Amino acid sequence: MPLTHLLTLALLQGLTEFLPISSSAHLILLPRLLDWPDQGLAFDVAVHVGTLSAVVLYFRHELWRMTRDWLGSLAGRGITAEARLAWFVLLGTVPVGLAGLLLKDWVGHALRLPLVIAAATLGFGLLLGLADWAGRRHRDEYSLGWRGVLAVGLAQALALIPGTSRSGATMTAGLAIGLTRESAARFSFLLSIPVIVLAGLLEVRDLAASPLAVDWTTLWLGALFSGLSAYACIHVFLRLIARLSMWPFVIYRFALGLALFAIYAP
Repeated sequence: MPLTHLLTLALLQGLTEFLPISSSAHLILLPRLLDWPDQGLAFDVAVHVGTLSAVVLYFRHELWRMTRDWLGSLAGRGITAEARLAWFVLLGTVPVGLAGLLLKDWVGHALRLPLVIAAATLGFGLLLGLADWAGRRHRDEYSLGWRGVLAVGLAQALALIPGTSRSGATMTAGLAIGLTRESAARFSFLLSIPVIVLAGLLEVRDLAASPLAVDWTTLWLGALFSGLSAYACIHVFLRLIARLSMWPFVIYRFALGLALFAIYAP
């Protein structure tokens, strides 16, 4: 893979994985628009490892407390706020885990189409804008109950549709049930950890069955640059979102969706 392709795709994955604009849509569309060869499954695994490393590193202190108190809850030492949040993350992962196992092959083949991406980009962009405008934004992620967690989890399952955006769907649901923008984003990022792990394991399984040779230098560089860009993206996004609102991303989604319709509509 040429170095320019590697850097572009890795940085794009890192930036778009945690913004509400759909990383899968950009990674599908960019090679098509530029007539690049498919980057391959091994590269997809590598950049997912990079983004996973970034979110784990960024939230390392929260994850330590959540894991410690979650294990304590299993040992009968009571449910703290951190343990409850850990249970929320696990519960919120169930819908997308089930949907991924049942629908992965169908989604991967039937829905990776530019017009599907265009429609999802526009439709879920509209929902994000409505949730940001109408949401009460008075709660944090620790105040969620099981109904709210399942609502966010079900929204995350919809993100299997390319163009939806996993982070966009979960932030939309979080805002709709009253979370602040910062809390919706933090819960979305924490939810990404088990999802990226599950998706990565499925990709590793497929990769193990592939007879193709592995270019380890390309994979290490892809993981490094996707991780660096993802870490920077999380850091900046969480500091700016309260002032920016979600509307810059809504406008971007509308522009992208309309451009795709103009390019690919018959």
